[in-house]
Amino acid sequence: MLRTLTLVAALAILLSAAPASAITAKQKMETCKFGADDQKLKGAKRKTFIARCMAEEKSPPPPPAKP
Repeated sequence: MLRTLTLVAALAILLSAAPASAITAKQKMETCKFGADDQKLKGAKRKTFIARCMAEEKSPPPPPAKP
């Protein structure tokens, strides 16, 4: 019984320690699209942002909007 509890506890710890980057491509695309929507990107800027996001590259912040 103690062996089973130890095994279950160890398994729970290992599963919770999985890297956060272990998500599906669909989930990553949704996150990237959300980021593009949040920044109100359109056209080529949106496409570039999503491509960089999907490639796990750090994209520079967009330039400040001119008043």
